[in-house]
Amino acid sequence: MKKKLDKFDIGILNALQNDCRTSCRKIGTQIGLSETPVQLRIQHMVEDGYIKRFTAILDAKKVGYGLIGYVQAKLGEHTEECLTSFMSEAIKLGEVKECYHMSGAYDFLLRVAINDMAEYSSILMKKLARLPGKPHFETFFVMSEGKCETRFDVR
Repeated sequence: MKKKLDKFDIGILNALQNDCRTSCRKIGTQIGLSETPVQLRIQHMVEDGYIKRFTAILDAKKVGYGLIGYVQAKLGEHTEECLTSFMSEAIKLGEVKECYHMSGAYDFLLRVAINDMAEYSSILMKKLARLPGKPHFETFFVMSEGKCETRFDVR
């Protein structure tokens, strides 16, 4: 059973979300602990699954992904095997950055990152349309970004 987060854990998580390169010494100074307890707490939160990974957030356009799309997928078949198979195959595609099984009119929501519309057209025909479950797609493309937040307010 995972332990309840205390004020020190919350302080560590918030500091890491702001900048995961922040040293344990600096985090400790901010929250009132020494370096070693901060290191141990981080290790425990990784082991307990609170921290999934440490990563850098890139500018999609600067690294060649000029088009972001949200693809809604509605499957023609709704067996458990079909739903599981669709998700397991969709997440293997490099262009698919997020994949969610959803409630509502569509079964899945995919976030895709591609260079341009020509690349999306190719991916739609050669990869997405071949996914299991006889999927039907409706795609929306990002015109401008108002907010893209990966941080959670830990309480």
